[in-house]
Amino acid sequence: MTAKHLARGLLYAVLILAAIFFLAPLYVMLVTSFKDAEEIRNGNLLSLPSQLNFSAWGSAWSSACTGTDCRGLQPFFWNSVLMVFPAVIVSTVWGAINGYVLSLWKFRGSDLLFGFMLFGVFMPFQVVLLPMSQVLGWLGISSSVGGLIFVHCLAGLAGTTLFFRNYYAAVPGELVNAARIDGAGFWRIFFRIIVPLSTPIVMVTLIWQFTNIWNDFLFGVAFSGADSKPITVGLNNMVNTSSSVKNYNVDMAAAVIAGLPTMLIYVLAGQYFVKGLTAGAVKG
Repeated sequence: MTAKHLARGLLYAVLILAAIFFLAPLYVMLVTSFKDAEEIRNGNLLSLPSQLNFSAWGSAWSSACTGTDCRGLQPFFWNSVLMVFPAVIVSTVWGAINGYVLSLWKFRGSDLLFGFMLFGVFMPFQVVLLPMSQVLGWLGISSSVGGLIFVHCLAGLAGTTLFFRNYYAAVPGELVNAARIDGAGFWRIFFRIIVPLSTPIVMVTLIWQFTNIWNDFLFGVAFSGADSKPITVGLNNMVNTSSSVKNYNVDMAAAVIAGLPTMLIYVLAGQYFVKGLTAGAVKG
């Protein structure tokens, strides 16, 4: 019993140290964002603020300068909101339909097609920047939020297809065959049978896509225009804007604001993400 307690104590100690290690940057950002400039210069990096000062948060949101634009992160935040929700929904639905076809409605060459689609999971996105910019120009949606939505839908399609295909591969084929014998067609089977079984993998895909798209910087800086930059680009421009005095409290508040949506997603829906991954761990 003593050895068991010792092992459990060591396990908890390791987990606590790992949590402290990963949460330390967030702690530093939060406490720094509530300090004024004088307290930052004269105090300790890890010390708590003498009093809560929300002025840095207000400045980061609505008045801090990113280059010559002094509207804070607010316009960039709403650009990301306008971009992320359509891109997440479209890429998830598209991946679900692809996975449904490639697992339960197989045709000659479907496995080969799926293998080619997997290249998109491992391909570095830098190689598609030039051809993608040409395609956006031809479509007339370059330097716009619509263009960013289009890019993220295509970039996420391989991953969402992989998730759904492997999950649907475990659905008994007899279930689909019985529905076909009863007269159900492609879409009726999908909406009446497959979709109700898909809650775990849908949650995984939604959280995965939301995180990837919200945190993306490469596509945001390459394909956005002056009025369509996402929050990651706005944060980078704000931090790198030169001024006579470096406002670390404003930069830290801006970093927390930029990361807050993804943190909330994992806090509120993290359990569904883990359950969904576990449910699909042995699929396909």
